[in-house]
Amino acid sequence: MRGKRIVLCASRKLEEMTTLIEKQGGIALVRSAQGTVFSKERELEDEIRAVIAMRPDWFIFTTGVGVEALLQASERGGIKEEWMETIQQANVAARGYKTVAALKKIGISPIAVSDDGTTKGLIRSLKEHSFAKKQVVVQLHGDTAPTLKKFLEENGAAYTELLPYRHVAPDREVLEKLYEEVIHRKVDAVCFTAAIQVRFLFSFVKEQKDIELFCQALNEDVIACAVGKVTAEALQEEGVTRVVVPELERMGAMIVTLSQYFERQLQG
Repeated sequence: MRGKRIVLCASRKLEEMTTLIEKQGGIALVRSAQGTVFSKERELEDEIRAVIAMRPDWFIFTTGVGVEALLQASERGGIKEEWMETIQQANVAARGYKTVAALKKIGISPIAVSDDGTTKGLIRSLKEHSFAKKQVVVQLHGDTAPTLKKFLEENGAAYTELLPYRHVAPDREVLEKLYEEVIHRKVDAVCFTAAIQVRFLFSFVKEQKDIELFCQALNEDVIACAVGKVTAEALQEEGVTRVVVPELERMGAMIVTLSQYFERQLQG
């Protein structure tokens, strides 16, 4: 990694990752594409009431923290019992082991679970079920999960999103700078630690810049690195064909895996 310029799109654990990169001889550049996250509080309570009134046929949960945030909001609003009853009366699907664990904690056993923690794996597990004219509520956490939405709508579902948090887009100047650095090959790798970072960056590029030029740079010269499967999947959905991803879904492991990737390139 000696002399390599590595972009960090995260907003937390930056010091630890910077130290790791520097120990490997690299140069860390912080370009946060995370944006700001706000709890929706009262607004979320109202959304939960609307879902209870809807009596959905299906709930699809995608994160453990989302499950917990919804439960806490229902408790604050004095509607926890009705919320639990609504989930219990529906079919439940889950993406990821943390989500399954959060559901089991409240006595819910999903009937469909992703086999590998990804949205693609979740869709595979949903294919054996019929969604024609079914009301489906999908809990998201920043990532818009376009593939899942497309699958459900193509199979006749009435699709409703439930986001426990409001995400405010990152600084436009930061995204602009990162775009220029990537297309002009001024950086060697871009590290993403959450799917939301991918969505914010690529939405900006699609709306304001040249997405083909951007993807070409990432696919040919600048390495896209993801902390785990869900983030890697978001990059692939946006048109990035080469993604470096560690087996162990941890930020430290991501930096080590990237360093090993550069080493192999030098040897090969």
